[in-house]
Amino acid sequence: MAPPIAYSLIATDLDGTLLRGDDTLSDRSRAALAMAVGAGARHLVVTGRPAPRVRPLLDELGSQGLAVCGQGAQLYDAGADRMVWSVTLERELAEVALGKIEAEVGEVYAAVDQDGVDGLTLIEPGYEMPHPTLPAVRVLRRDDLWTQPISKVLLRHPLLSDDELASAARGAVGSLATVTMSGPGTVELQPCGITKATGLALAAGRLGLTSAQTIAFGDMPNDIPMFDWAARGVAMANAHPELKSVADEITLSNEDDGIAVVLERMFSGDRTGRTGPRVGRQAGPGTRASVGQ
Repeated sequence: MAPPIAYSLIATDLDGTLLRGDDTLSDRSRAALAMAVGAGARHLVVTGRPAPRVRPLLDELGSQGLAVCGQGAQLYDAGADRMVWSVTLERELAEVALGKIEAEVGEVYAAVDQDGVDGLTLIEPGYEMPHPTLPAVRVLRRDDLWTQPISKVLLRHPLLSDDELASAARGAVGSLATVTMSGPGTVELQPCGITKATGLALAAGRLGLTSAQTIAFGDMPNDIPMFDWAARGVAMANAHPELKSVADEITLSNEDDGIAVVLERMFSGDRTGRTGPRVGRQAGPGTRASVGQ
């Protein structure tokens, strides 16, 4: 009888994690995922990108299964090209939240991701896309952002850093929405209580898998709920300090195939993979275990 595999569910963020800076997937990462799937594991994309912006990558991966999109607000079935489940952010809540944020920090620039498999990303005047390779439609005024149901609002500030804007937004909106920071220039508002963890838990349940069988990879604070839910959380070397502080392990960067390094070690029996030191979640400040323990 073959020994049980290390983890049955591999949950990966995309930007800054699985993808390189040019939005491509390396041959090594592709091969490592194929090896893990061949050993019986399931690969699940868990991303802040909306479903329409994920579909081309899923096609490239040959994925016909589920994907968690929109920071957990969407569960997308790639094989059927349909939304299995989604939740939207009400226009009134979004407008009130934006008003409260601007009362604290001054004018912000906003964009929205529309709900649905063909939803658009709309950007108001002044908003610059953090990922210029992703398509967006510029509208004339803020009111034009709300013409269709939306899954989230994206915010940028002309002066504040992402950390400063996210902190101010959390203090301003309270329970009106969930505030996340998912990448450089990407502070977002999504329906209250919705996180990557809620989407991941829903997807895992449909696959008949549990948190105890899950390993998660990420790079930004929006991945913290996913790490809290999964049995093991692996942060990239390029990850935000907040995520590194709660990770079980730090691997190499997305540019250096950090995910592949971990998967090769776990699924090929190579225990000498070039991973960074593990960080025990329950360990005291600054405590790190050595590589390979």
